[in-house]
Amino acid sequence: MAQIEIRLPKMGESVTEATITNWLKNIGDSVAMDEPLVEVATDKVDNELPSEAEGILIKRFFEKDQVAQVGDIIALISTDGTDVNIDNPKNEVLSSITNASDIVVPITEPILNHTSTVVSTSGNRFYSPLVRSIADKEGISTVELDSISGTGQEGRVTKKDILNYVDNRTNTTTTQTLAKPVINEAPKTVVNTTVSTAPQFKEIQTIPGEGDEIIEMDRMRKLIADHMVMSKHVSPHVTSFVEADVTNIVKWREKVKDSFKKREGENITYMPVFMHAIARALRDFPMMNVSVSGNQIIKKRDINLGMATALPTGNLIVPVIKNADRLNIVGLTKAINQLAKSAREGKLKPEDIQGGTYTVSNVGSFGNVMGTPIINQPQVGILALGAVRKMPAVIETPEGDFIGIRHKMFLSHSYDHRVVDGSLGGQFVRRVADYLEQFDVNTEI
Repeated sequence: MAQIEIRLPKMGESVTEATITNWLKNIGDSVAMDEPLVEVATDKVDNELPSEAEGILIKRFFEKDQVAQVGDIIALISTDGTDVNIDNPKNEVLSSITNASDIVVPITEPILNHTSTVVSTSGNRFYSPLVRSIADKEGISTVELDSISGTGQEGRVTKKDILNYVDNRTNTTTTQTLAKPVINEAPKTVVNTTVSTAPQFKEIQTIPGEGDEIIEMDRMRKLIADHMVMSKHVSPHVTSFVEADVTNIVKWREKVKDSFKKREGENITYMPVFMHAIARALRDFPMMNVSVSGNQIIKKRDINLGMATALPTGNLIVPVIKNADRLNIVGLTKAINQLAKSAREGKLKPEDIQGGTYTVSNVGSFGNVMGTPIINQPQVGILALGAVRKMPAVIETPEGDFIGIRHKMFLSHSYDHRVVDGSLGGQFVRRVADYLEQFDVNTEI
């Protein structure tokens, strides 16, 4: 009997686990190739995973609300559908085997009690945003975190690992405190053996008043909250502001928007021009197109621009335009419109939200003049685009200066001060503004 293992695929650069939110097929159901099989959720996106084979679903290794690691087997599909006893929960399923070591024993819970791999303190060990968030809240230092045994892929620490550690640490501390005898002796220096680099704080608990409405955060909002707190804790944020005159871009769009809509069947906005300028500036300043891993700086080859997109639910997601520096304004328009449409309709694929190297947030679409955006880890910079407004401005001419009406906007550039100093961060955003101001009103598309 031919068996196909369905594994949880890699779903993003920093995504190591996903929560099973809903099975779309039951045991014994027929499954077609590429037919949606299961819905999963990560801290990046909710997504349907398609089947990698055609056949009958004979085993599910994870149930709803359970967490699977990337690479875990989540289901088995029989490609011939013969001799499958789907009513027997203890039925053993055999993969295509050549010896006894290839036997796959079905389980109803993921195996987490196997021999753990202990990773020594190296400074380069990877931790998911969720694990880091828990560590911060519990006051677990980096040194202490490095000592935790991981049961995830390549010895990584999972959510269950760190929660078990917190419980054991609390119990051990309590026991040691109760058992320690009190000895009256001369005062002496007390050395705290627990090394902590994270600030210890407690969230303020608010008691609702009469008539107040209590709204539970949905899963995505909780993940966004954890990610934002983690980013502010990891990266010292600095924000530089530049005002740009975009009058030429406004005039150009007014001139081409009707013909573009007639020819391409879709609208053209300012965003493709802004993205084009940002991609060019990243080519000029490649040290803005980096990530930080421990004590290493990873300079990215590709320029992949993330665009923060508001969802109908009020949540936020960041689809990514791959190799944005290789696209012209028409190509960027197509990519932006398609990704925004997929985001609003909940049809983004895992590859649509992974691999970003720099992020852009259009706060001007909400009428905001400027903002101080939070860096999308593990990137080191994010640019907020303010609203385009008519402003009085001093215009210099050979005949003298005069006051005129110009279209202007603010660019707000937040960057990671661990690796980006004010000189680089300021020059980069100034270069973006220069490209916008130098835009040729006669540009053909």
